[in-house]
Amino acid sequence: MLLQNFSIFMLIFCRITAFFVVSPVFSSKSVPSIFKIGLSAMIAFMIYLVQGVHQTIPPDLGYVILMFREILIGLLMGYVALLIFSVIQMAGAFIDIQIGFSIANVLDPMTGASAPIISNFKYMVATLVFLSINGHHYLLQAVMRSYEWIPLSNNFFVTLYNGSISEFVLRTFSQAFLLAFQMSAPLVVSLFLTDVALGFLARTAPQFNVFVIGIPLKIIVGLLMLMLLLPSFVYAFEYLFQILFKSLENLMGTIGQRPK
Repeated sequence: MLLQNFSIFMLIFCRITAFFVVSPVFSSKSVPSIFKIGLSAMIAFMIYLVQGVHQTIPPDLGYVILMFREILIGLLMGYVALLIFSVIQMAGAFIDIQIGFSIANVLDPMTGASAPIISNFKYMVATLVFLSINGHHYLLQAVMRSYEWIPLSNNFFVTLYNGSISEFVLRTFSQAFLLAFQMSAPLVVSLFLTDVALGFLARTAPQFNVFVIGIPLKIIVGLLMLMLLLPSFVYAFEYLFQILFKSLENLMGTIGQRPK
């Protein structure tokens, strides 16, 4: 009986841990690994007391497949949340390419990877907004409620074979790319118009060296536009996070079904 209960707990622990490995904020390198493991174990124990007491699992090698299935579900949920969150970095990358900051990359303390300057700045602002609206609580609530939508006795591999999960991920990726382009559009368009103005200047006054004038001019225009648009970032990020939570709900509805 003790072995059966521990096996069920480990299945729940696999999904929770896999979610924390890739989910935004929790997957940050600044969060200690011992904290992630302890938080995963605590949440898994609470879920076990509510959802896993009356569960049964096969006492054979099929248990390994069940563990693999739970890890995939956790990784998929975390990846969808991270994909919507990375819209901010993609939007910043579009701006950095136009403004010329993509040449100089800085280390992103959240992900541990190198990122352009504006991209890194917007990502840090978005993280502060996400924490201020208790977005991390919504992520915890989503992974805990996932056992109501996707119980331990789910048919994940059947759904995966049908292609509905792949279709959902592709649709979410295209939506994320479109959102990134929309968020960066004002700055990208203004910098594009600056390029057009520099082109006209090069044609009408060839004595001016547009390469010398253009780089500082684009930086000044980009920073001024960024300063003007900064107050609106909060509303844009809040709208983006609403899409994130809705995408997680749609994913759970795709894999499982809405609880009655």
